[in-house]
Amino acid sequence: MKTKSLKTEGSVVVITGASDGIGAELAAQLRAMGSRLVLAGRNESRLRAVGGPQDLVIPGDLTVAEDRVALIEQAVARFGRIDALINNAGRGSYYRATSAPLDDARSLFELNFFAPLHLAQLASPWLCESKGTLVNIGSIASQISLPWLPVYSASKHALASLTVTQRMDLRRHGVHVMAVYPGYVLTGFQEHAAGAMPPAEVVKGKRFAVTAEECATAIIRGMERRSELVVTPKIGWILVWLSRLFPGLTESRMERV
Repeated sequence: MKTKSLKTEGSVVVITGASDGIGAELAAQLRAMGSRLVLAGRNESRLRAVGGPQDLVIPGDLTVAEDRVALIEQAVARFGRIDALINNAGRGSYYRATSAPLDDARSLFELNFFAPLHLAQLASPWLCESKGTLVNIGSIASQISLPWLPVYSASKHALASLTVTQRMDLRRHGVHVMAVYPGYVLTGFQEHAAGAMPPAEVVKGKRFAVTAEECATAIIRGMERRSELVVTPKIGWILVWLSRLFPGLTESRMERV
């Protein structure tokens, strides 16, 4: 079944990780376009600052299954439908693969992979009913394993694979499923990540970064156009294809960073 493009005006959009960064920009832009928003995040004060008077603000911890269930239940109780779920919440971890604490690795996977998986399961009946949109915001690190972000890369690779299978499963019901692979985005990602700071050469990559506003604009454009994949900034496509065509070369280059 062919999926339909998202009509932002009047649509009910659930955004996780909405208290700052990409999530907050998505909220601002979608609100301006007439969407009705359900905003989820851990920082209640920031979340309420981001939210508008008509938005449903639901603070909570998405690593807790009960909070995920409550998010979808409250969204449906308030609006009676869900037209889009944007799985944006996530965090990084700068521990090396040989020294990453297992409790941190499990916690990271709970937020970056299991939360999006569970939320999509909970929201899928409503998305099928509305022929809506599911967006999983991953990372360029899902395509190029980064040795300074090993567990993060693994979690985003798992999410990317999951997104493909969700598309296969939900397309027949008219649901649009889209993956997003952001590169360097000017957010608080580094400050919120566990472990040591990244190598200096990585920090220099800020000169190629996009703003959270630019990233959000690209995501919404992809939703409207029924894109299967959004890579932002577009220079990220070069890295994706280099990794696919010359994996050994890419790996040796990453190893030297």
